[in-house]
Amino acid sequence: MKDRTADPLIDVNQLKVGMFIHLDLGWMSHPFPLSSFKLSSEDQMLVLRRLGLTQVRWNPGKSDLHPLPAPQAVAEAASSVADAGEPEPSAEDRAREAHRRALAAQREALALCESQYGEAASAFRDVMELIPREPADAREQSMALTSALLDKMLIEGDLNIRLLNEGVGDRGTAHALNVSIISLLLGRAFGLGREEMMDLGVGALLHDIGKTALPARLRNRDDSFSLSENQVYQSHVAKGVALAQGMGLAPGPLLVIAQHHENADGSGFPQRLNMDRMSTAARIVALVNRFDGLCNPLLVSKAMTPHEALSLMFAQGRNRFDATMLNAFIRMMGVYPPGSTVQLTDDRYALVVAVNSSRPLKPKVMVHDPKVPREEALVLNLEEQPDLGIRRSLKPQQLPRAALDYLSPRTRVAYFFEPAPSTGFGELAA
Repeated sequence: MKDRTADPLIDVNQLKVGMFIHLDLGWMSHPFPLSSFKLSSEDQMLVLRRLGLTQVRWNPGKSDLHPLPAPQAVAEAASSVADAGEPEPSAEDRAREAHRRALAAQREALALCESQYGEAASAFRDVMELIPREPADAREQSMALTSALLDKMLIEGDLNIRLLNEGVGDRGTAHALNVSIISLLLGRAFGLGREEMMDLGVGALLHDIGKTALPARLRNRDDSFSLSENQVYQSHVAKGVALAQGMGLAPGPLLVIAQHHENADGSGFPQRLNMDRMSTAARIVALVNRFDGLCNPLLVSKAMTPHEALSLMFAQGRNRFDATMLNAFIRMMGVYPPGSTVQLTDDRYALVVAVNSSRPLKPKVMVHDPKVPREEALVLNLEEQPDLGIRRSLKPQQLPRAALDYLSPRTRVAYFFEPAPSTGFGELAA
């Protein structure tokens, strides 16, 4: 890996659009998606100055500072090529080049999502290691991580909910991030303010910290638990509250930790509270926690597809959850959430890889096409295909073997978010 400290330093007042820079602040200390990126606007340079930076590192080799040729020069160059007898690219060559560019764009977009997720996962693991030794520092780090997620989430325009590839880390970290990210997106959909979102995010990140005080085999509920084992499992809520109090968490996150297993109808634990006695943030986290538990159980063989999980929650849990919140959650995740395997109306099989909540029936899918190598498959935006839709959702094992191997549905589902592209050129890869 390249040693970034070898990159030359440059005064922030000398920065120009097109320079590739690296921030030594760390992902949680700035609002940019990554710590290394190419400057694309004057506004970004203004943000750097507001952060109090005087110098940053930059990579000349990755920078793009060459001025674009004037339109007249471009026309003259094209004319000279024609005069020289060079053949113009064929339609097939142009199509191949367009495919190559689109493929590169979707790979870059996926790499950005996964890099952000990796940095968030590393920050969360740091928080968990700090809790027993330096609880006050753990509180500050959990707030910093939540703030970083919000800074990258609270943008103008739509966000896509994005399916990540395999390699999402340990189950505990993946669960905490899934619950916090989806909870924050739902809070965003409800228009919660910054302070409410901070309480929601910190509480969601830390909702299961009490499990660290349990024997490993009792940290995940199992139908085979005896009465006493189930009581030990349920005690993770009280233990989590005690740990959170030791960290000095504010009342908002404390309520999330205390109430994340309560149900709207009073059938939850440990206090059997009903919806009227649960905080808004706790109702959100309880809902998302249930969804992720169905999609990512301890035993992979018991996992539901995201579509199945939503269907079950709607059919059986309308009393268990705040109905308004459940409906909003289904709208946000889409009828076919990322990770769902589906059959299209033209009979092809596909994997849902991203969804925009404003178009829940028209997600983005990777389609099984035996004529196209998987690594070159372009994602299809069903919103741009008026004559194509989803016929039905399938379990992965219902797919034909060739489609199953090609689409490779994830055994564990992990989500992140990204700005929704304004054009079809920004499609994403699976």
